[in-house]
Amino acid sequence: MRQRYLLKSSNSNKEKTTDCSATPLYDDVNKNIERLLNELGNSSDVSFRMVESPYQKTLKAAVIHLDGLADENIINENIMTPLIQWLKESNQVVTVKEIEEQIPQILTVSQLTIKENWHEFMSAVLTGDTVILLNGSSKIFIGNTKKLQSRAVTEPTSQTVVRGPKDSFTENLRTNTSLIRARIQDSNLRLESMKIGSVTQTDIGIMYIQGNADKRIVEEIKERLKEIKVDGVLESNYIEEFIRDDSTTIFPLLLNTERPDAVVGNLLEGRIAIIVQGTPFVLIAPAIFSQFFQSPEDYYQNYYIASFLRILRFGSFFLSMYASAIYLALITHHQGLIPNTLMVSLMAQRERVPFPAIVEMVVMELAFEMLREAGIRMPRAIGPAVSIVGALILGQAAVEAGFVSAAVVIIVAISAISNFTLPSTSIVNAARGFRFILILISAFIGLYGILLMTLCIWLHISSLRSFGIPYFSPFAPFDFKEQKDTLVRFSLPSLLKKHHNK
Repeated sequence: MRQRYLLKSSNSNKEKTTDCSATPLYDDVNKNIERLLNELGNSSDVSFRMVESPYQKTLKAAVIHLDGLADENIINENIMTPLIQWLKESNQVVTVKEIEEQIPQILTVSQLTIKENWHEFMSAVLTGDTVILLNGSSKIFIGNTKKLQSRAVTEPTSQTVVRGPKDSFTENLRTNTSLIRARIQDSNLRLESMKIGSVTQTDIGIMYIQGNADKRIVEEIKERLKEIKVDGVLESNYIEEFIRDDSTTIFPLLLNTERPDAVVGNLLEGRIAIIVQGTPFVLIAPAIFSQFFQSPEDYYQNYYIASFLRILRFGSFFLSMYASAIYLALITHHQGLIPNTLMVSLMAQRERVPFPAIVEMVVMELAFEMLREAGIRMPRAIGPAVSIVGALILGQAAVEAGFVSAAVVIIVAISAISNFTLPSTSIVNAARGFRFILILISAFIGLYGILLMTLCIWLHISSLRSFGIPYFSPFAPFDFKEQKDTLVRFSLPSLLKKHHNK
């Protein structure tokens, strides 16, 4: 219910916001506070303090903020203390206009803005800023007092680092942008911000390097983001599903990562990063198929080793998709392709198994998927142990009981292990989905069905686009020069030479 509420159309909220945006404030402090409390339902975290001049009773101000969102130290030292001191020292009668001119000189916050409508007032309070109201004035003074609540920068949890920087993004947008700016100290690095979600008002940052990124793609991304109309954005996948080119495909059309060095590398290549407040996973667009098999560590080690590992990842991807389906096709429809000695061994294993091969394979695949999911959801201290021990015990017990053959357990285990060699979980999920489709087709049509399904998959991949960029490039359309950093990685001097020649 919560997810459905946050994703529903927000036309009614939009209309309400539009009506409030032009509503002016009262020139009476008490009326403004009363209206604020009514709109927030007399919430207990609304904090305000009235400050009066000892020489002029009509001269009073209200300092308003939300507890927990605003930094109390900044409020006390940079707003309350100088404001009270000025009121005490001002022993002459002053007008409201004179006070409005003096306020920017009195307060010592890093950022101070002046607004005159109710919507800006509510937005400032709800985002953690402190608002100063003056009696007799319809203007509001907004001081930047947001408290940055975030965990410390730690190692990536979803992408293990062997060699390279060991910092990762956090849930705080400003922390994430600072990690990128610390690596790219160039004036051409651009950061554009917007808010998405009529209820959550989630901050979104778009980062790119001017001159490297395609202006057309940058504008296209901004237009798609502006068209998103939802009540809330809780994670970057909310954004991904709205702006991707094809919402029906299982293949990921945007890359997500929690590694700053990966984002910086893509920015240098001309891509655009989309940073979402509240999640450590940054989106990178546009994305192509080969990107999901590359890791930043490929550039931190010898290019021969990096090339071998890339080929290994591509092979693991196909092994994960096809191993179970090919075994099932051979054992069911094409026994003549299996050597006699191996065929005798396989038939001897299946002699005690009471189920057809398709049932045997699907049951074991589902069992391994459940164990994998259980290992993720269980407490971190015991999750890996349970999944590993569970897989060993389950597989051995199933073979000894005669429910499945040993060959099926080996094939399923190889398919599962192959997933862990891929650096991106998005492409792993695509392989897991197509694995079951290929298993079902191979059970009924055999290798012919696998070939037919493979043709459909590659035609589908070739038809995909990511912000206008062919998803299967540089394989289709084929670009010989780009092969230096796709299936294999050439030396860095060779790659830099290719880049400069562009």
